[in-house]
Amino acid sequence: MSGILNGMRVVEGSAFVAVPLAGMTLAQMGAEVIRFDRIGGGLDAGRLPVAPSGQSLFWAGMNKGKKSIAVDMRSDRGRELITQIITAPGEDAGLFLTNLRVRGWMDHETLSQYRKDLIMVTLTGDRHGRPQVDYTVNPALGIPHITGPQGSADPVANALPAWDLIAGNLCVSSLLAAERHRLRHGVGQDVELALKDVAAATLGHLGMIGDAVMNADERGKAGNALYGAYGQDFVCADGKRVMIIGLTDRQWRGIVKATGTQAQMQDLSTRHGVNLMDEGTRWSLRDDITAILKPWFAARRVAEFAEDFNAAGLTWSEFRTTRQALSHDPDLSTENPMFDMLQQPGLGTFPVPQSPVQYSQMPRQAAQPAPALGMHTEEILGDVVGLPDREISKLFDLGVVESPAFSAVRPAA
Repeated sequence: MSGILNGMRVVEGSAFVAVPLAGMTLAQMGAEVIRFDRIGGGLDAGRLPVAPSGQSLFWAGMNKGKKSIAVDMRSDRGRELITQIITAPGEDAGLFLTNLRVRGWMDHETLSQYRKDLIMVTLTGDRHGRPQVDYTVNPALGIPHITGPQGSADPVANALPAWDLIAGNLCVSSLLAAERHRLRHGVGQDVELALKDVAAATLGHLGMIGDAVMNADERGKAGNALYGAYGQDFVCADGKRVMIIGLTDRQWRGIVKATGTQAQMQDLSTRHGVNLMDEGTRWSLRDDITAILKPWFAARRVAEFAEDFNAAGLTWSEFRTTRQALSHDPDLSTENPMFDMLQQPGLGTFPVPQSPVQYSQMPRQAAQPAPALGMHTEEILGDVVGLPDREISKLFDLGVVESPAFSAVRPAA
């Protein structure tokens, strides 16, 4: 598999979203990513959504392009094999990503005894080592209380696991930074980050912590309004809903011109003695602005203004379900060179994304299917651990390792 990280080997022991995403991102950049799981699959082997076959679409999405080995991690020999895989020699190896906090045989102190320059990136729940997931971190830090319809008192959780996604990409950055340090200085690293810390830092970066400390008024819910500027959803004459954004001066002027509301907006500005070219002012007067624009959208079907909006370069979109988006948006089809139509064994055929990143000196590599659980067990034991065929066969017979091919030919008990 070619790619910007061609030659790098990363071992992944993980579950949930963040670390599997990190490993998949590295695999799409060309790294050889070996994921180990317990025999029968880990916590996310059957996670929703699933295909009609019952197999996990989540697993397929998060493990594209990886190699898979299934090991009995409860056995001493199984743990020894995982240790050998993680600490296998090679200038571009000795890189380990995990969120499986295992003290003793699989911590950095122990593993680095077998490879001194080991780089291990561990994602924990919080800085105390307690378990956390996106859906517990989010409410703990207040985001659901500013999400949802204006006037509603109920907290609203987000369907998108934002902190997991940010943390996963930070795992990638952390591993590559530590690998660069190793290239320069020849030493390994024990790198730790916590999901809750990632979320807390992001709140700080966005000014939300400072806002809560310095200002008397607590930020509340604003529905679909764009916080701090102007952005609002509108229902059109055909029942479709659109989102229109007036964050920048150019975006705002475009909205006013396209809707022919210059006189009304000028009157609003004069009555309040303010300048609507200021984004904070547009936020303060968002209800008044929406009252002016609402009849314009209510009187028109989306098809009546879509072409004009696009020609004027407005920032807008139509609300769609994912299924509707697949039917209408070519960016989710193979018209977008990022997507390949891929047959995923056991699941079916559907558009699968390559890496969204384009390098000028390295072409994108084609989208790769996810492996079946344990699909590369024999290959990894031979090529990475260096075991002879007879030893590998013995491990299969003892049930220390498993693969789909071997289980298919194994006699029934």
